[in-house]
Amino acid sequence: MMRHMTKGFTMKTNHTCHFKHAGSMKEVSRNSVHLVVTSPPYPMIEMWDDLFAEQRPEVGLALKEGRRLEAYEAMHRELDTVWKEIFRVLVPGGFACVNIGDATRTIGGHFMLYPNHARILSAMIRLGFTPLPEIVWRKQSNAPNKFMGSGMLPAGAYVTQEHEYILILRKGDKREFKAEADKEHRHASAFFWEERNTFFSDVWFDLLGTRQNLEDKDVRKRSAAYPFELPYRLITMYSLKGDTVLDPFFGTGTTMLAAMAAGRNSIGYELSDGFAEAIDERTEDILAFSKERIAARLSNHMAFVKDRLASGKEFKHTNSHYLFPVVTGQERGLLLNEPESLVKTGPNTYEMTYSDSAPRQVIEAWERMAADAPQPPEPAIGKKRTKTGEKRNPGRSKNTDKSHPEQLELF
Repeated sequence: MMRHMTKGFTMKTNHTCHFKHAGSMKEVSRNSVHLVVTSPPYPMIEMWDDLFAEQRPEVGLALKEGRRLEAYEAMHRELDTVWKEIFRVLVPGGFACVNIGDATRTIGGHFMLYPNHARILSAMIRLGFTPLPEIVWRKQSNAPNKFMGSGMLPAGAYVTQEHEYILILRKGDKREFKAEADKEHRHASAFFWEERNTFFSDVWFDLLGTRQNLEDKDVRKRSAAYPFELPYRLITMYSLKGDTVLDPFFGTGTTMLAAMAAGRNSIGYELSDGFAEAIDERTEDILAFSKERIAARLSNHMAFVKDRLASGKEFKHTNSHYLFPVVTGQERGLLLNEPESLVKTGPNTYEMTYSDSAPRQVIEAWERMAADAPQPPEPAIGKKRTKTGEKRNPGRSKNTDKSHPEQLELF
């Protein structure tokens, strides 16, 4: 597993999936995972009833007898076993990002909201996790009729659920990077300044839900994959290249694909081995797909630079790999390693190899764009002072621009 980038070193990542219950991840050592990105089965969503009942028979009995709150709590107790394992395997300072939606359901003529995000958050806090500000993302419904309840009549209608939560928690204090090699590696894993403005907003509107086109109807029924951009963005935000990402509810492997594209190792746990073929099929396109995502990020950044220069704003830093300007010194070592090959090394295991330098065509593309970019206006010279003896401020001019920072639609 890659830890630090050095010149001439071939970057590789490893990926594996275990088809077994994540409540006992004996294959994963304590304090060995840097990030968890996952989306569990949603308690009290009817499509998951049978799965929960298979693991805990009391769920099925409670639902049959209309004991809705007991069923809800029994489902969450099943998930609690996984949250406990996550705490064990995460490194100190590691993050857990849990995508979860609340449920609405009528049982025995009684309609109510089941606040899954609140129940999971409470359970993880009791385990010792530190909760951090969460993200809400809009998951729009394509249903032609969004009304619930009494339609246009007051005092009987219900708000439509079109959002989900990404709970963000950390194990212990902040992760430390004291050694010089660790600091350099952290800078190589950086993201662009303008990306940060989008990534770290607490509301995401630009993600769309996804469905898997699986031939097996039973597998398709149990598939609830989130869009690729969701784990890809979280992995970029909360881990370094060469880190290990865990998804204890693996499904069709979207988290693994995002880890491959981002240059991280991954481990997955999934109850149904019926997903194995679908996972294999999805890896067939990941090389081209990853290159497209990386190319889009680089293209967006170059367009951002061109627009910023045209507006008269300057850059003080240059990226050492791509040779284009960047806003902060933290971006100077940023390198998006392109995947070059993917090999299946065994049952449900893969190894991906990456480039260790910026593609020449990207550097040349920036050189062409820079040559065509409008030059910033020349500063005024020889301007008269308004007061006798007034001195020009030798320091940095104060930024009075109160507009919002530039934001780009990245994906």
